[in-house]
Amino acid sequence: MSDFNDFNNEQVAKLPKHLRQFIVEQHYEKYTPIDQAVWRYVMRQNYSYLKHVAYYPYIKGLQRAGLSIEYIPNLQTMNDNLGKIGWGAVTVDGFIPPAAFMEYQAYRVLVIAADIRQINHIEYTPAPDIIHESAGHAPIIADTDYNNYLSYFGSIGAKAMFSSKDFELYEAIRKLSILKEAVDSDEKEIALAEKTLRNIADNMGEPSEMALLGRLHWWTVEYGLIGTLENPKIYGAGLLSSIGESASCMDPKVTKLWYNLDTINYQYDITQTQPQLFVTETFQNLIDVLEAFANTMAFRRGGTESILKAIECKNPSTAVYSSGLQLTGVFTDVGIAKNDELTFIKTTGPSALAYKGKQLSGHGKTYHADGFSSPVGKLKDITKPLEDHNLTELESLGIAVNQQANLTFESGINVNGSVKEIIVQDNKVILIAFEECTVKESNGNILFQPDWGTYDMAIGEKIISVFNGAADKDAYEEITFVSKQETHKIAYDNHTQQLHTLYQKVRTVRENQVGYEELASIFNQLKTAHRFDWLCALEILEIVHHQKIDQDFEKELRIYLEMKAANDPDLAKLINDGLHVIANPVSQLITEND
Repeated sequence: MSDFNDFNNEQVAKLPKHLRQFIVEQHYEKYTPIDQAVWRYVMRQNYSYLKHVAYYPYIKGLQRAGLSIEYIPNLQTMNDNLGKIGWGAVTVDGFIPPAAFMEYQAYRVLVIAADIRQINHIEYTPAPDIIHESAGHAPIIADTDYNNYLSYFGSIGAKAMFSSKDFELYEAIRKLSILKEAVDSDEKEIALAEKTLRNIADNMGEPSEMALLGRLHWWTVEYGLIGTLENPKIYGAGLLSSIGESASCMDPKVTKLWYNLDTINYQYDITQTQPQLFVTETFQNLIDVLEAFANTMAFRRGGTESILKAIECKNPSTAVYSSGLQLTGVFTDVGIAKNDELTFIKTTGPSALAYKGKQLSGHGKTYHADGFSSPVGKLKDITKPLEDHNLTELESLGIAVNQQANLTFESGINVNGSVKEIIVQDNKVILIAFEECTVKESNGNILFQPDWGTYDMAIGEKIISVFNGAADKDAYEEITFVSKQETHKIAYDNHTQQLHTLYQKVRTVRENQVGYEELASIFNQLKTAHRFDWLCALEILEIVHHQKIDQDFEKELRIYLEMKAANDPDLAKLINDGLHVIANPVSQLITEND
């Protein structure tokens, strides 16, 4: 992306190529007057309620993140403000793969869905939207302990191993969330997508590292509470941005449990309200639990079990030898000795070698296009690991450039060939290349023969770490799987555009405090041409009430809205909550409480 916009934000500017691919432009001008009204309604509701139950002073947090109650946030303004606390923000198209989402967090960049929920999903949407991402995640970002947890979680999550089922689940969730937010969705198509998602979810098998981390993320970053079991406060973004669930979650019927490592055993359903929530006493406890879980992960444990996770993943991952050499590719085979120790590892298809996250010159995925395999372990009868020998010591073992070498590993694997090159990094031997080379197992099975070309032998007594993705992502060009399924873009018909115009007129009257005489005619148009609408009428009532314009007109508006609430159970709570905020103005609350 040569025209990459970093918003003059240090964190955004640091994003590597493979993460920039997910960024889309915000296109602020595409937000309609109804979109702006939806933002304002949700934010006023949030503030009205959350001032009692949110952990962090909500308005102060919003202001520090460059957000306001009145307008959908502009990405530049957010970046100007977040930059002051060492964070940034970018917009993306709906759900992005969990590993990429985690990596953004590690880079201290908030990922914000550019779209906003439709008015018919004003309380909650299963799709990521700008209300959830910015009004949910951003206000608490100013808390140092919390934002440290968020970026640390990102750095660990980016290394988490997937199962191949996780990829299927991600696509199914993304598809369903897009269908549910689309204006013209077919009910049958939604039902089918729900059924597909359920089938995948019910047959996931053993949860992967990423699935378990996903649970920790859900019960903290999205749905976390902090404080005591009796009097918890909300910090999770899913709750902070859901005007329905932020109220219902405090009901005693919703079980409150202490947050600890046992929380990974609790699954969640993205489409339902939560049956239980978890309370942490401090944000430091979140880091302690995460650290305990990280100690069980392949990137810290290595060994046979971790390579088996890589094979199940069926996607590129990286194994790190004890010498520091990193092998990236799709792992397909492994040799295991009687004591469960690894004897060799094998990748198929484009593979690459790196050291400390930088690809070794000449060892990219075009050179190793058909895969890579190499022994793991010590040489027979040699106690010192091969990687710890210096060049003189190697020579005494018969390993020197342009000489014939014959090596037998403890596993019985024999390597016989002419040494072409020895690569050493930080006093560790990491690679020996052979010409005219034959590699055999003890049973005579041929692993490599001379006419296959150069044999590059990775050096390392053990595999000490295995993690998701490539070691050098930009060199491996891990264009990680940007989903083909795009979110639906809406084209508005004339009738809807006329409604947009009415919303815009109401906003102009409210902001300029002139043109009050137009409100009655706007209301007449709503009543005759847009009977289904309730939010514009509510905004007119707000102005008429606060400006004390006309008691009879105010009464007519109230009756109209109360009738709507009585006749449509889906609107009753929305309208009544709107009336409550009109009676208890947010502007007064802000000055009193902040």
